[in-house]
Amino acid sequence: MATIGLDRLYYAPITEGTNGEETYGVPVMLAKAISAELSVELSEATLYADDGAAEIVKEFRNGTLSLGVDAIGRSVAAALTGAAVDDNGVLISASEDGGAPVAIGFRARKANGAYRYFWLYRVKFGVPGTNLATKGDTITFSTPTIEGTVTRRNKLDGNGNHPWKAEVNADDAGVAPAIVNGWYTQVYEPTFAP
Repeated sequence: MATIGLDRLYYAPITEGTNGEETYGVPVMLAKAISAELSVELSEATLYADDGAAEIVKEFRNGTLSLGVDAIGRSVAAALTGAAVDDNGVLISASEDGGAPVAIGFRARKANGAYRYFWLYRVKFGVPGTNLATKGDTITFSTPTIEGTVTRRNKLDGNGNHPWKAEVNADDAGVAPAIVNGWYTQVYEPTFAP
C-alpha cells in the first residue's frame, strides 16, 4: 500500500564490542522528518552452465539514505558526523571528523491510516548539505539534507544472517501491538523460533 506521510525520525547510538557486534543505545529523536530516500545496491553474480544461466545470486551490498529534515541541532550533528561542540557552544567541523555509525528509525503513514515502521541497523553519515537563499518576494524554506551509507550490521540474528533493515506494517496479521508500541523504546531485535 502507498504511503502518504513520514514522521518520528530517531537515531540510536551504536557501541561495538571487541568482536565488532553492535549494542544499541536508547533511541533519540533526530529531527522533524521532511523526506527519507533509500536506495539499495546489490552484488549480483550469474553462473552460466549448459549455455544458459544456471544460478543467479543477488545480495545486499549497501544502501544510501538521504534524509531531509527541518533542522539538525548541535548534539545531533556531533553524534552523526563526529563534529565537536567547543567551550563556547559553537559546532566545529574538522576534516578529520568521521562520525560513528548509528541505527535510524522512522515511520511512514499508509493511505489506510496504519503505519509502516523501519529500523536501518547501521548508517554512517557524512556532513549535512546546506542550501541557503536570500528572502525574495515569496518565502522559501531552506532545510538541511544529510546522507548516510547503510550497511549490514556485524551482529548475527537468530537465523545466522547479518540484517540491515527491519520493517513492519502495524496492520499486518500476526504483529503484536507491543511491537509497534515499543518501536522507539529500543532498536528492534529480530527473534526466530528455534
